[in-house]
Amino acid sequence: MTAHLPVLQVVIPLMAAAVCAALRPARVAWAFAVLVSWTVFVIAVLLLREVLAGGTISYEIGGWAAPWGIEYRIDVVNAFVLLIVSTVGAVVLPYAGDSVEREIRRDQIPLFYTAFLLCLTGLLGITITGDVFNVFVFLEISSLSTYTLVAMGRERGALTAAFRYLVMGSVGATFIVIGIGLLYSVTGTLNMVDLGLRLSELTATRTVPVAFAFLTVGISLKLALFPLHLWLPNAYAYAPSAATAFIAATATKVAVYMLLRFFFTVFGATFSFDTMQLGFVLLPLALVAIFSMSLVAIFQVNVKRMLAYSSLAQIGYITLGISIGTVTGLTAGILHLFNHAMMKAALFMALGCVIYRVGSIRIEAFHGLGKRMPLTMAAFVVAGLSLVGVPLTVGFISKWYLILAVLEQGWWPVAALVLFTSLMALVYIWRVVEAAYFHPSPTDEVAAAVREAPLSLLIPTWILVVVNVYFGVDATLTVEVAGRAAEALLGVPR
Repeated sequence: MTAHLPVLQVVIPLMAAAVCAALRPARVAWAFAVLVSWTVFVIAVLLLREVLAGGTISYEIGGWAAPWGIEYRIDVVNAFVLLIVSTVGAVVLPYAGDSVEREIRRDQIPLFYTAFLLCLTGLLGITITGDVFNVFVFLEISSLSTYTLVAMGRERGALTAAFRYLVMGSVGATFIVIGIGLLYSVTGTLNMVDLGLRLSELTATRTVPVAFAFLTVGISLKLALFPLHLWLPNAYAYAPSAATAFIAATATKVAVYMLLRFFFTVFGATFSFDTMQLGFVLLPLALVAIFSMSLVAIFQVNVKRMLAYSSLAQIGYITLGISIGTVTGLTAGILHLFNHAMMKAALFMALGCVIYRVGSIRIEAFHGLGKRMPLTMAAFVVAGLSLVGVPLTVGFISKWYLILAVLEQGWWPVAALVLFTSLMALVYIWRVVEAAYFHPSPTDEVAAAVREAPLSLLIPTWILVVVNVYFGVDATLTVEVAGRAAEALLGVPR
C-alpha cells in the first residue's frame, strides 16, 4: 500500500466526494469528509518524509512508463505544497461542522462537502501530477468546485461573485490550455520532465515564447496577481466562512506552485529569467500589489474584504521572492506559501467565529468583542500579528528571508517598501483590534447576548494560531524544506 500513496492522495478524496453527495444526514457527510481529509493529511506527511529521506518519487499510472504514460512525480517542492493543502483541509473541515450549519441551508450541506472534497482533489492533483494536461484537468475540477463553494454563500452577492470568478477563471484556464497545446505541438510530449529536456533545444522557435506568454497570463489570473485580481475580493467576502478559509489558504498557493513548476521545471530558469526577462515583469507588478493592496485594505469596513485585499498584498510578497530568481529569494517565496496559508486560514476562521455569534463582519460589529469573545479575538490578534510580521511568528520568518534576498541584490528601496507595507498591515489589523478592545459594547439585548464561539470552532482556529507561533519560534523544518525546494528548482547541487 505504501508504494501507492501518490495515487491514493488523489483517488481517495475523488471517490469520497461521490460518496459524500449521497450521505444523509448532514452530520454524517461532515464526519465522513473529516475522516477523508485527515487520511489525505497523513498521506502528505508520509510522502514529504519519504522525499526528504530518499529523494524524488515517480509513480507510473497503469504501469505505463513516462513520458508515454501519465506520471505522478513528487519532489521536495510539491511535497511541501501537498502538505500545505492537506493541512489546511484537515483543520478547516472539523471547523466546518457547526459553521456550515449556520451559514448554508441544511439540504445543501452534503453538496457543500462534496464540492469541498472535489476542490481538495483538484488542488492535490495539480500539485502531484507530472503531466501538464493533467494539470489543466485538475485545475478545472478545483475551479468548478470553488465556484460552487462561493455561490453557496448566504448573501445574494455570492452568486455575482461566483459568476465573476467563473468568467475570469475560464479566461485563465483557456490561456493555460492554449499554452499547453502550443508546447505539445512543438515537442510531442506532455510530461513535465520530458518537456524540460526537449524545450531546451527549441527555445529559438517562435512557438515557445508564445506558449510562455499564454501560460504567464493564465497562471497570473489564477493566482490573482495584480492587475488580474478582480475576482478575488468578492469571492473571499461572500463565500461561506469555512470555504473562504480553505480557498484563501490553498487555491492561490497551488497557482503559485504552477508558476514555479512551469517556469523553472518546464521552461527552465535560464529561459524564463534571461531570455524572457520574467523577473522584470513580475517585480514591478509585485511591488505595486504589495503597496496598493495594503492601502486599499486600510479603508475597508468589511473585515473579510480587508483580509482579501491583504491576501493580494501577500501574493505580491511571494511573487517578489520569485522574481528575484535566487536561492534566497525562492526560499522566501516558498516559505511564505506555508506561512501565509497558516496565518490567513487562522484569520478567516476567527472571522467565522464572529459570524457564528454576531452575524456580521463589519468593523462596527466588533465593538466590545474583546470582552464578549475573548478567545476568538485573541486568536485574531495573534494571527494578525503574524500577518504584520512581528517576531516569534511565521510572518516574521517570511519577511526576514525576503529582506535578506532583496538586500543580496542591493535593492534598499525595495527592502524599505517591505518594511513600510508591514506597518500598513499593522494599521488595518489595528482597526479591528481597536474596535474589539477600545470601543464599548452595544447596549441592546441582542448584542448583550453574544458569547464565545463553541469549542468546535475555537479548537481548529487555535491549532493554526499555535502553528503560527511554533514555526515562528522554531522554523528549522520549514526553512530547510523551502531551501531544498528552491535549490531543486534552480538546479543547485546539494
